Amino acid sequence: MDARLNYFASPIAGKAIKYFMSAGKALKESPLPAATQELVALRVSQINGCAVCIDMHTKDAAAAGETAVRLALVTAWREATVFTEAERAALELAEQGTRVADGAGGVGDEVWARAAQHYDDEQLTALVILVSFMNTVNRLNVITQQPAGDYVAGQFH
Repeated sequence: MDARLNYFASPIAGKAIKYFMSAGKALKESPLPAATQELVALRVSQINGCAVCIDMHTKDAAAAGETAVRLALVTAWREATVFTEAERAALELAEQGTRVADGAGGVGDEVWARAAQHYDDEQLTALVILVSFMNTVNRLNVITQQPAGDYVAGQFH
C-alpha cells in the first residue's frame, strides 16, 4: 500500500506537523504515566482503525516494557483483569472521548468522575489532550492511508 500523500515531502505538512510533534513531545513529558499514555494512544488508534498508529504505539509500549498480554487485551480491556483501576478509567474516558459522535453528551459525568478519582488536574489535562491529539493524528493517517509495519520503536521521539 502506498500513502496518498507524503507528509515528509510536503512543505505545508512540514510546517504544520512540527507543531504536532512538539505537542506529542509535551505530552510525553506530562505527569500522566507513560504506560497509561501508550495504552490510551493504542486504544484510540484501534477505535479509529489507524494501522500506522497501532503499529507505533504497540512497538513503543513493548520497548518501554509493556507486556504482550496487556497489549493484546487493550481492545477488550473491560473483560481483562490485567489493567489497574486507574488505567481502566483512562481507557473508558478515551473511548467516550473518541466516540463523541456515537452518543449525545460526549464523556459522561460518571466516566469523568472515575478518571478524576485516579488522576489530578494536570494528569487529566494531559489525558484529554492526548485523546484529542490521537484522534487528530489518526485522522491524518487514515485519510491518507499511511501504511503500517515499518515503524521502529522510538523513531519519532
